[in-house]
This record gives sequence, structure tokens and C-alpha cells, in this order.
Amino acid sequence: MEPCEEDQARLGQAAGSAGVTSRTASAEDNLGTTAVRPGFGFDEAALARWMQQNLEGFAGPMQVRQFKGGQSNPTFQVKTPARSYVLRRKPPGPLARGAHAVDREARVIAALGKVGFPVARLLGFCGDPDVIGSEFFVMEMVEGRIFWDARFPEVPQAERPAYFSAMNATLARLHAIDPADVGLSDYGRPGNYFQRQIGLWTKSYLADTDAGRNPGMDRLIAWLPDAIPDSDETAIIHGDFRCDNLIFHPVEPRIIAVLDWELSTLGHPLADFAYHAMMYRMPPDIVAGLGGTDPVPLNIPAERAYVAEYCANTGRDGIEGYDFYIAFNFFRMAAIFHGIKGRVIRGQAVSAHSEARAAQFERLVRLAEQAAEECV
Repeated sequence: MEPCEEDQARLGQAAGSAGVTSRTASAEDNLGTTAVRPGFGFDEAALARWMQQNLEGFAGPMQVRQFKGGQSNPTFQVKTPARSYVLRRKPPGPLARGAHAVDREARVIAALGKVGFPVARLLGFCGDPDVIGSEFFVMEMVEGRIFWDARFPEVPQAERPAYFSAMNATLARLHAIDPADVGLSDYGRPGNYFQRQIGLWTKSYLADTDAGRNPGMDRLIAWLPDAIPDSDETAIIHGDFRCDNLIFHPVEPRIIAVLDWELSTLGHPLADFAYHAMMYRMPPDIVAGLGGTDPVPLNIPAERAYVAEYCANTGRDGIEGYDFYIAFNFFRMAAIFHGIKGRVIRGQAVSAHSEARAAQFERLVRLAEQAAEECV
């Protein structure tokens, strides 16, 4: 099945979102704000005029700073004497059609906020690119804690299970929301999610001849289409549900905002859950993960227990084909990193971390194959 245009756009955006954090990156590298980086500036006076006209209670003067943490959609703090706001916009420069769709982000945040799901409150959306050079939206600034290490080392050992339970329950809650009930029935293409995704990433991998072929990747491409479990569910999926995309309450094991909805769509909930649970097998120097870590001494629930908890939260008897879902997600991430490798070879990579990410491609292929072997 040929991937739709929306899927193609999300392919490029996923490449910009993948691998932005790891255990090797310190909190200092990712937390807080910095001066607006070169190339990301915009007309702040024009923004102030728009906010004055469109946001109730806005009053300057204002100061704009850029958040340090990596996002494919640049994110800024807009601070005034009375309060702080968060602004997300498209990145500068030429973009693939449909990619970095901040209007979609604004839409899903607004829809989920109306039913009490933990997201930052949307305050305004601007679809006029002439204001600051691109579409953007403004949301409330949520104060809390972001954990960049999946081991939650900042949390007392006795409290860690509650933090994992909070992540599990929040994702299950998202998957339980009927898209039609929140006006999102047209937010993506229902059905055949895995067929479309496997076709999309296969096409991406085969098209990038500069990055070369990999025998393991070729084996996965041959195996995956025939291994799809007999399950065709559709739910609202986040697409990048990791601990570092969550804001926890300042002192409680409770999620108060889920961030970075740029990869959200309608898709298979078990693909979304497995992407999250993949942390148990993910090397921490690639993205926030627990690979190679014994969870027992850390008082972190084991993978099997975590899967069982999600099943309990969603009313499932179990997840048949769980290792397929893990293999699929490692394959998907390997395809993303293969694309990054190609851009590095062509001298097109813009991120300082691109070369390091490209070097992880083969490790991700091996992890995908290991999960596939568990399915046999």
C-alpha cells in the first residue's frame, strides 16, 4: 500500500524528532532556556502586538528565550511581568509539505484539554505566517519536573513504581479516548496502520542509496509485513511517548502535561504503547532508555510487569504479538537513523548530534532483529 502524503510528511518530521536526548546528555544541556539561537529569531514586536490582540490578560513588556531541549518544532518561553507563556512554531527554512504541522498540534492539545487529559492549555493559534514568519501557537507554561533519564535517579527508590504507574496509566487513558468524542475522527487514517507504516519506512530506507543497505534491515523488510498480528485497532496515539516528553507534578508522581504532539495521529494503540515500553530494551546512549539496566535494584517494574499493568489499565487479557510491536518500533527508528546517516554522508545534516545518531543505525537493526526472533 502506498503511504499517504500525511505519512510522508511525518517521516521527515520523525527524523527531526528522534534521538534528541540520551543519558549522556546532562539535564543542564536540556533543561531551562537560553538566548534565541541564531537563525531562530523572529519579529518580537509583531508577536507582542498579536498577543495583545488575541490573548486575554496579556500585558508586556515581554522577553523571549528559547528552550534548550531538542524539538523539531522550535519552542520558546515568552515571559511578562505577570506570567510566562510557551510558543511553538514551525522551524525556519524550506519544509516538506505537511511536515511540522503546528496547527495539528494545536488542534489535538485543544481537543484533549477539553476532556481533562493532561496537556498544557491552548491559549491561541495563529495561522498567518506573516506575523512572525510561520504559523505558531501559544499555550500556558506548565511548571513541573521533566526526567531525562528513564531510571528516574532524582526520585527516591521507594517512589519510583508510582512514577512508572503514572506513565502507564496516562498512556492508557489517551488510548481510551474515542477520537469522535473529541472531534478528532479525521485526525488520521483509521485502519491498516502497520501496513502503511512498514511501507513508508521501507520506501524511505530503499530510496536512500547513499546510506547503503544492511542485511538485517533487508531481512526485517521481508519479515514484517507477514508477521503483523491480527488486530486492527484505532486510537489517538502520541507517537513519541517517553519520560522526557512528560511534565510531572513538582512533588507528586503525577503527570500534569504531555508534551510534543507533533507525531500524534490516529493509529494502533499497541504500536504507541510498544514504542513507550521499548525503553526497557533501548540503550540509554541512543534515547532515554533502560537497556542493560537491571530494574530490580532500582525498584523499577520489570518489562513483563509493566506490560501487564497496561493490559489491566486497558482491559486486555494480554498482548499477543508483543515482540512484533517492539520489533516494528526498533525497525522504524532504525529507518529514521538510516535517513540521518544518508544526510551525514551527503553533508546535509544540520544537527551537531547527527553523526553520533547515524552511528547507532546498526545497533537499532540488531535490536529489531532480536525482538523479531522472540516472535518465532
